[in-house]
Amino acid sequence: MRVITGKYKGRHFEVPRIFKARPTTDFAKENLFNVLRAYVDFEDAYALDLFSGTGSITLELLSRGCQRVVCVEKDPLHYRFITSFLEHLGDEAAEPIRGDVFKYLASAREQYDIIFADPPYTLPNIPDIPDLVLDRNLLRTDGVFVLEHGKKDCFQSHPRFIDHRQYGSVNFSIFK
Repeated sequence: MRVITGKYKGRHFEVPRIFKARPTTDFAKENLFNVLRAYVDFEDAYALDLFSGTGSITLELLSRGCQRVVCVEKDPLHYRFITSFLEHLGDEAAEPIRGDVFKYLASAREQYDIIFADPPYTLPNIPDIPDLVLDRNLLRTDGVFVLEHGKKDCFQSHPRFIDHRQYGSVNFSIFK
């Protein structure tokens, strides 16, 4: 796992081979963040990373200067990996939470400039996630929600959908 740009640019963190999560590829991540620059000023932004997995997106958000990054991950092994590299960095803007994303969303009250969700592609309720996030009023005005998903899911008819990007087998749907 490599940091693309920002204050941690070039840093590498080895993801254990036993992980079930697949980190977003560097190619997809770099292209997505180039697109997101048109929508979000990362400096001083508040970000939420749901289904954090390896923490790759959290790390990229921190590196780009987000003031606060909350990451939610249920798997204890993945959560320990995320907290270990965050402790290594000593970046106080990060707040890792070990827990179920759906329970977190049900009780969340804070608003964010960017929300990123990378659920397992096999999760049966992926189509429900945009409404679960957007109906909770978690996005600040002009904030964006990014959902990473497989090719079988399509969100272009969603009323708050604004863009779709595909990089290899990785798909991103962007909502406002």
